[in-house]
Amino acid sequence: MDLPLLNRELSWLEFNRRVLAQAGDASLPLLERVKFLAIAASNLDEFLAVRVGGLHQLIASSIRERSPDGRTPRQQLKEVRQQIRQLLTDLDAVFAKLQPELRKSGIRIDSAASLTQKQRAALAEEFAAQVAPVLTPLAVDPGHPFPFLASGALNVAVLLEGGNDLHTAFLKVPRVQPRFVAVPGTTRRYLPVEELIRLQASYFFPGLPVKAVVPFRVVRNLDISLREDDIEDLLKSVETELRLRERKEVVWLEIGHPRSDLVLPMLQQELGVAREDVHHTSSLIKLGDLMDLYGLGTPQLRDEPFHPRIPPQLSTRADIFSSIRAGDILLHRPYDSYAAVVELIQTAAEDPDVIAIKQTLYRTEPGSLVVDALAHAAGRGKQVTAIVEVQARFDEERNIAWARRLEEAGVQVVYGLVGIKTHCKMCLVIRREGTALRRYLHLSTGNYNARTSLLYTDLDLLTADEAFGHDATQLMNVLTGYSIGTAQELFDSTTPEWTWQRFIVAPMDYHAWALRMIERERQNALAGKPSGITAKLNALVEPRIIAALYRAAAAGVKIDLIVRGICCLVPRENIRVISIIDRFLEHTRILLFRNAGNPEIFLTSGDWMPRNFFRRIEVTWPITSPQLRDRLEHQILGITLADDTQSWKLRPDGKYERRKPRAQSHRAQQRFIEIARAESVPRKR
Repeated sequence: MDLPLLNRELSWLEFNRRVLAQAGDASLPLLERVKFLAIAASNLDEFLAVRVGGLHQLIASSIRERSPDGRTPRQQLKEVRQQIRQLLTDLDAVFAKLQPELRKSGIRIDSAASLTQKQRAALAEEFAAQVAPVLTPLAVDPGHPFPFLASGALNVAVLLEGGNDLHTAFLKVPRVQPRFVAVPGTTRRYLPVEELIRLQASYFFPGLPVKAVVPFRVVRNLDISLREDDIEDLLKSVETELRLRERKEVVWLEIGHPRSDLVLPMLQQELGVAREDVHHTSSLIKLGDLMDLYGLGTPQLRDEPFHPRIPPQLSTRADIFSSIRAGDILLHRPYDSYAAVVELIQTAAEDPDVIAIKQTLYRTEPGSLVVDALAHAAGRGKQVTAIVEVQARFDEERNIAWARRLEEAGVQVVYGLVGIKTHCKMCLVIRREGTALRRYLHLSTGNYNARTSLLYTDLDLLTADEAFGHDATQLMNVLTGYSIGTAQELFDSTTPEWTWQRFIVAPMDYHAWALRMIERERQNALAGKPSGITAKLNALVEPRIIAALYRAAAAGVKIDLIVRGICCLVPRENIRVISIIDRFLEHTRILLFRNAGNPEIFLTSGDWMPRNFFRRIEVTWPITSPQLRDRLEHQILGITLADDTQSWKLRPDGKYERRKPRAQSHRAQQRFIEIARAESVPRKR
């Protein structure tokens, strides 16, 4: 079947263009625009390291299999390179436009040429005291091999004149070194550290004239590939692969000003970088570091502060367990406070009637209160189990570190299954109440991470429903009790010995279930019954799901898709695709099916991508409370779909255009903030 699809990689680059567009939006506070510029630059770094790195691997392995949209790896890499080059040019242009506005607001990024002699002298002293001790000059000559360069790190090449020859040395700037150094005697004036090194390069090479100082950095292929047929210890395998990853091939080289025709050939030769993978910038190198400036300006240059509310159901009772028993609780973060989730786990750790806590952990922050609570619970003699996903990309080392800490505290740590990431977010608390055991469950579309809880939109369900508790117990047993071999047999089985009462679980049945639900709406439309699908996702990629949506739309099903990032579906009659980019990163996943006039709503941890359907443990669950279903359909989805200020509409050619505001414009995230403030009530104790 000739299925119309947009390319996955090009769709992601379009998403990052929407992020960058926020940096050019004059209606936003200045430092918020700087933040979006930094995010777009950092996003692109990750794309280069993972997606472009993956294309390089495919080509090196002589794999010619076409992508679902019909492109070979070489064709994709060629088009991706062109788009990346244009995106980098746009990043530089946006930064150039922001600099005069920053200066007007009292924030200035200086160059060495703009400094007075007095400032240079003061900076020389600071350099000698604070910067030089952490830098090490590395010569490159027959006696000194070309040094290893870490992915993403800032480096400086120094060209030196020695007799009739030119010599090259490198200075690797460690990540602990602040990127921007305050100019002495000024307020909010900063010098990029590479400019300070340019001023003081002779410090390391007395007697040798410095001809040029050129900042640069490399991006390496950082994708992890585990051999699933030869792994006995997942933890050790991930640690080994992390060490190998740091030395993988370079897929991108970025060189700053001034351009040097002497440095580039050596870097290309030593690093094996093709000319097509080199970018020269006359702007600031490594624009992602602009995030460091975000907290340096006045509050007027940032968004108005917002403090999440305590949900009404949790503000009237001192006991969180009695609150949950009174009825299911839905949290809409960051408008509702993540503190409710932390309170559940902390209370469970202290409560003498709680006998066990079982939790999945995918990404969490340093100093996590959740991790502390689990360790404390184990210290109090409770049975605590943590399923830790050590394959969470770029968080592998951190996850390994705190997983070992949990083990030392007495927590039973399980490291998941090889090749199948545990991506669902779930905490099960077993509590003795009288002569019976009651199960309390937390499910979420987002991670147990206090930092991202303030930056991402997510949905959480707190429930004591016994059917939910049954399914959670069953899934935990699968995660802790099956090896990769037996688990795969279980996932492949069409006649499992047990059934879920509430859950839809990937990779067992999420994909087949989604196809059935879409087909049911198609049949309803053909029968003249009410039909419709609204799906809010982070990504839509899987071809069979897209084909099913096309068939449903052709039968008359109205389909609204709210897809933040990658969308490979081509919009057509009866299918509308929008994307919202705003203050908070849209991370909620909601699925609504009209079901012949009896709407059903589900929340899920998994997007509609092949990896979520077939290579991850994901949980999709229904919202059974009529009140919560009404809130999701008419408030959360309704307000989101009405956004005409921060939303974009996907065109059939794969490009996006801003939706035009009506006479009375609607901005969904701002409306949710207003609702939270209006409904916020003081907590009673």
